[in-house]
Amino acid sequence: MFTFHADPSFAQAGIPFGVTEAVFPDSSQWDLAAFDELKERELAELRRELADYDRKTVFGDHLYNRYFKKYKKTYPVLQQLESWLLKGRPFPNWNHINEVTFLTELRTRVLLGTHDIDRIHGQAELFLPTEKLPFPGMRGEEIHCYPGDVTGRDEDGIILSLIAGPDERTCIRPDSSHIAFLFFGVPGVTASELAAVQERLSGYARVLAPAVELHSSII
Repeated sequence: MFTFHADPSFAQAGIPFGVTEAVFPDSSQWDLAAFDELKERELAELRRELADYDRKTVFGDHLYNRYFKKYKKTYPVLQQLESWLLKGRPFPNWNHINEVTFLTELRTRVLLGTHDIDRIHGQAELFLPTEKLPFPGMRGEEIHCYPGDVTGRDEDGIILSLIAGPDERTCIRPDSSHIAFLFFGVPGVTASELAAVQERLSGYARVLAPAVELHSSII
């Protein structure tokens, strides 16, 4: 089963991190109609829950929002939610696997990552860097991780940063089928909370592709 090794800097931090490995069947076996129905139900429920949306109420004491503020950044799930809910931007539908991730983020407000396991080289490891380290972002631009931030690497370099996002090499493509769904914890978040988010995502993935193979773990 695919997972990440925790180096001493990460292991000693006491921050949970979830991994759900998914092997999707060929897209001809996906139930797109069922998934679209599920997505519309979930988004309708979210609109009802947030009918009186107020950023301070929803995100004022939110642990992830506070974590991003330490780095003078805006929490991306906050941006995604408000873009869809307040600005009328369409729910992104360029990739159904990514839709599973995005829907889970909106419903739980927990930050996820999505990577192509077949593009990860050797052992994947989590660590907390002591300095800014550059790596190519998912759009090919140079980005960097941050000191003390949750960061991942394989034998060829950095592949993810909680703050900066995924790298270009291992982010998913339209033809990706062997997927690592990553569930980022921050200080104060518990392993059981991440496990509940993993269960929600797994339910969504099974609606999209009933034959998907799923294996989850918490580091």
